[in-house]
Amino acid sequence: MEINDVQIDSRKSKPGSLFIAMKGVAFDGHQFIDKAVDAGAVAIVFEETVFERKKGIVYVQVENSGAAAGLIAHNFFDQPSEKLKLVGVTGTNGKTTIATLLYKLFTSLGYKCGLLSTVENQIDGKVLPATHTTPDAISLNALLRQMVEEGCTHVFMEASSHAIHQHRVTGLRFAGGIFSNITHDHLDYHKSFDEYIRVKKSFFDSLPSGAFAISNADDKRGTVMLQNTNAKKYYYSLKTVAEFKGKILDNSLTGLVMVVNDQEVHFRLIGEFNAYNLLAVYGAAICLEEDKQEVLRSLSMLTGAEGRFDYIVSAKDKVIAIVDYAHTPDALLNVLATIKKLKKGFEKIITVVGCGGDRDKTKRPIMAEVACEHSDKTIFTSDNPRSQDPAQIIKEMEADVSAAAKRKYVPIADRKEAIKTAISLEGNEDIILVAGKGHEKYQEIKGVKNHFDDKEVVTEMFEVLER
Repeated sequence: MEINDVQIDSRKSKPGSLFIAMKGVAFDGHQFIDKAVDAGAVAIVFEETVFERKKGIVYVQVENSGAAAGLIAHNFFDQPSEKLKLVGVTGTNGKTTIATLLYKLFTSLGYKCGLLSTVENQIDGKVLPATHTTPDAISLNALLRQMVEEGCTHVFMEASSHAIHQHRVTGLRFAGGIFSNITHDHLDYHKSFDEYIRVKKSFFDSLPSGAFAISNADDKRGTVMLQNTNAKKYYYSLKTVAEFKGKILDNSLTGLVMVVNDQEVHFRLIGEFNAYNLLAVYGAAICLEEDKQEVLRSLSMLTGAEGRFDYIVSAKDKVIAIVDYAHTPDALLNVLATIKKLKKGFEKIITVVGCGGDRDKTKRPIMAEVACEHSDKTIFTSDNPRSQDPAQIIKEMEADVSAAAKRKYVPIADRKEAIKTAISLEGNEDIILVAGKGHEKYQEIKGVKNHFDDKEVVTEMFEVLER
């Protein structure tokens, strides 16, 4: 039976398609098998017999459609991951920055590279917009095939916990894997922290013996991640002995001065969390057999990912605004701790923060507490409310706020107004943090994505308020 294409969306099926019925979070593909057949699908891969079989159609029952889709897609697109060096990055925070830095580094070293990240997918400098952190197995393998055809030798990708759990990366051959850190995130999806850890760890468990696995020795679960991997293990650290060892000499708004494996380097990135990201990138480059001096020279010239500690200084009053994607309590704490370390002493920190709707509710009061505790003033606002009422989300954020913190915050549901208020409250040289959305160019309200760009709004308000 000749197969012309592979689909997991029945609406895209056409004559000669193989349709894989998958159980998703919102839909069950088994309900659309007949639709796929009517559209011309000639073969069906399924888990449960909940439909009537039709003559002339090939039916293949599998234990897990997700895993089958990963393997089938990889084979259908001629095993693209075997033809280049694919490196996967997983962890709660830092994935995008690590993957983006690797892409920029290897491009500057003269290679043709591919990038698969939350912010964007890129093929040798050409940008393709990204919808999920990791595309579905079919789109992912199609992209990798395109990267092979365009001559890419290295591809760097984020591997989110959802993608690992849904088998979107199953079947791919990784040259290496990197673990950044693990904290409270996506508990709405994984239900428990132990399950979240197990899913992240399964990525390393499946790496082949010829690959490398790099982990953060300073994360309390850094060693657990690699305990059952067949890959060659390496660690990076700022605090303990490791193969890739860093020490921060200076951390200011002009960048980081660090010692990396006995070599002093000045980086343009800011903050301790970026010191970790840089060590992970350095480690991967060494594991990919690049020259130490060349790697450090190139890394010293790179900037980070859009919407990750992105700072703007107003023309007149030299007011600083930092836009960051921090949307977990830990990431928010990291950013605020970094700002504190960069302060000269007298500046105030004003934080604008919200929590996403239809997502992990347990982190809402923690986010609020972190923001209030580490800022001089805080404004609770909307993030992406999705189907929820923004006022209700703010109420849940306020639930456990301490008496001392209550004096520090105001709720303003309209995000644009919240940013405007923060800038009008700001004294000269104070620092504003606008957290939660980073690179996103939209705000999702009741199923509609409205144009909204934090950086754009900050710049506009600097002008309106003549700062």
